[in-house]
Amino acid sequence: MRIFGIDPGSIRTGYGCIDTDGSRCRLVEFGAISLSARRSFPERLTTIFDELTSLIANHVPACVAVEDVFHARNARSALKLGQVRGVALLAAARSGLPVAEYAATEVKKSVVGYGRAEKSQVQQMVALLLGLDAVPAPHDAADALAIAICHAHMGVFQGAATSSGIGTARSWRRFRPTQ
Repeated sequence: MRIFGIDPGSIRTGYGCIDTDGSRCRLVEFGAISLSARRSFPERLTTIFDELTSLIANHVPACVAVEDVFHARNARSALKLGQVRGVALLAAARSGLPVAEYAATEVKKSVVGYGRAEKSQVQQMVALLLGLDAVPAPHDAADALAIAICHAHMGVFQGAATSSGIGTARSWRRFRPTQ
C-alpha cells in the first residue's frame, strides 16, 4: 500500500511518500514545497494546492495522511496553518483518496514511542525505519514521512481510512496480515 504524508506549513509544506506491506516501510520520495514569505498568502495556497495535486497524481497513493491541528501560541499563525491544512485536505479529496488525520503527539508516539519526542529524535527514527543513510531534511519532509509511517503503523489498510483515523485504526503491535 502506498501512503502519502503531508506536514502543512505556509512557508514550507513537507511531503513524503512510502510503500508498506504492513510490517515494513520503504521510501518512495520526500521533499518540501518551499515558498517565499514575500508572496501573497493566496498565491502560496494556490502553489501548495497545485504542487500537492501534482505529487499525488504522480505517486498514485492509496491514501493520504495529514498532521492535525495543534494548539499554537499565536492565533494568527494557527489560522494560517488551518488554511494550509484545508488546501492539503482539498488536494487529497479532489484526487478521490481517503484522508486520515493524526495529532503531532500521536505521530511521535507511533514513530518514536514517546509523544513529546524532539524533532531530531523523529528524524533519526524515520531514517532508521526507512533504512536511510542520513536523516531526511528539511524537518518538514521528515515530519511528513513520520505521518505516513504513523498511518502505516495504525494498520489502516485497503482504503479503510477515515477522516479522523478513529474506529478503523488499531495498534501496529497487534497487526496481523490478512491471508
